[in-house]
Amino acid sequence: MNTANLQLEGLIMAVAAMNRLLAEKGLVSHDEIHRALSEAEAGFEAKAAGLSDSNRKGMVFPIRVLTLANRAASGGEAFDFSTYARMVGDRT
Repeated sequence: MNTANLQLEGLIMAVAAMNRLLAEKGLVSHDEIHRALSEAEAGFEAKAAGLSDSNRKGMVFPIRVLTLANRAASGGEAFDFSTYARMVGDRT
């Protein structure tokens, strides 16, 4: 795996941790995080209309990982990045 992938993995998991913390502190709800991520994904999907399927999936991958991490956190769970990545792959 190249360094850029590792950096993105770390960034995605850091954002997931921040989302979880914001929800735990009551600053936002898991539902609000979910809505924001859904809006972000819809925006990317609209922009990616002319891209190949693999490029489109690549663009929305981080959002889908964060969505799954948010869903897990709302149920009191957390997984590692590879588990989330596998879950995203299973859904596409």
